[in-house]
Amino acid sequence: MSLFGLSPEEKARYERDGYLVREAVLTREEVDCLREGAEAVRLRALEAVATGTHYRVDGNRYVEAVEATIQYEHRPESSELRVVQPFHHLDPRLDRLIEDARLVEPVQGILGCSRLALFTDKLNLKPAREGSGFGWHQDSPYWAPEASHLDRLPNVMVALDDADRENGCLRVIPASHRRGLLPGRRGPARLDGLFTDPACFDASRQVALEVPAGSAIFFAAHLVHGSEPNRSSRPRRAVVITYQPEGFAMFRRGVERRVCPRDPARLVGG
Repeated sequence: MSLFGLSPEEKARYERDGYLVREAVLTREEVDCLREGAEAVRLRALEAVATGTHYRVDGNRYVEAVEATIQYEHRPESSELRVVQPFHHLDPRLDRLIEDARLVEPVQGILGCSRLALFTDKLNLKPAREGSGFGWHQDSPYWAPEASHLDRLPNVMVALDDADRENGCLRVIPASHRRGLLPGRRGPARLDGLFTDPACFDASRQVALEVPAGSAIFFAAHLVHGSEPNRSSRPRRAVVITYQPEGFAMFRRGVERRVCPRDPARLVGG
């Protein structure tokens, strides 16, 4: 087993439940560095929206700029950003995180292969008091038009702030990934089909993943997950990195970004 690879017990737990939590993987200094990177991305995205392409989906504001999709928070005319996807090209600190061995080596174990590539990445900002929730969904329906390997796209969420019920931590439905791609919700909204039909899972089985900053949550693309709004005075920022086996292009980018595990010492000032 590699230094940061999965133990047999962790691999079995991931396959059974569709997710795995490793708490406090990163140091406080590393988390502070990544928070600075996240703020730099936020400011760069805000600056870029002035010259970007603006549009609305189901009443919510989006902007295409700096080779990213930028989402505003859902409150009408909010000035707060919700998501920047992808983010890796906008700040070198966050870019280095993608190849950190503490994230890459567990994913190698999940996929059973040593040669990886980046599929996509996003920065969830979830600002204090205004951060909106994410309805119950799988990631796989969103990616299905471009990816034939939906069961080979594990996510890693890295918490940049302490995450709890009050500020809208990630919630999951254990073992929901075993049923593969589930039907979408029916409704008049354009994106309704990307949210999972509530008849297809038992929401009472949900688990709220309360974790300290610097923790890593590994979860499958078919896992049903979501989050509540941020009702606290604290942000709940997180980055989500999605990996894939080598040989596939990045989502919506058309080029391959290969990933090799790097020494964690590179993360801060490396």
